[in-house]
Amino acid sequence: MMNLKGNPELTPKNLMRPLKNYGIACMSMGFLIEETAPVVWRGLMVMSAVEKLLRQVDWGQLDYLVIDMPPGTGDVQLSVSQNIPIAGAVIISTPQDVALLDARKGAEMFRKVHVPVLGLVQNMSVFQCPKCKHETHIFGANGVRDLAKTLGLDFLGDIPLHVNIREMCDSGQPVVVSQPQSDAFSGTIVTII
Repeated sequence: MMNLKGNPELTPKNLMRPLKNYGIACMSMGFLIEETAPVVWRGLMVMSAVEKLLRQVDWGQLDYLVIDMPPGTGDVQLSVSQNIPIAGAVIISTPQDVALLDARKGAEMFRKVHVPVLGLVQNMSVFQCPKCKHETHIFGANGVRDLAKTLGLDFLGDIPLHVNIREMCDSGQPVVVSQPQSDAFSGTIVTII
């Protein structure tokens, strides 16, 4: 999505240099393994990888460190929340019922480990037909908004299911960079790079 590939270089202090594009420093397990290799790790292996990505990278001065985690309440989430001070978590979910179950568990897990939940974002909120402009809520409407209200959390915004977003992400050019005036963001509060 960020048009980055390759292995990170090492500094004289044996720290990995994050790969950069669009002024954003990025580090991923994907940079450290073969492109088609799955990461099938649990427990100590996950904790070790998380530790490496957090502490063995020359991040330099950061305004923010954003960690994109998989859905759920497993080893990755617990390792991160127990090993570094976290200013807050943002839960991103589609509005369908099965996804909302995981989103709710994620929010409750962060609360339990004393990580503030800053709010929820509804991903793939609406699809607009590019030909006739009819809008369809493929995954349901307002599920994340309703969950935020139920949990007493802020609803941060919608990300539509839009062909421009998919095409630009696949080409490594975030829409907010390549097409900042795109109608994909008409009425969208949150944009994610």
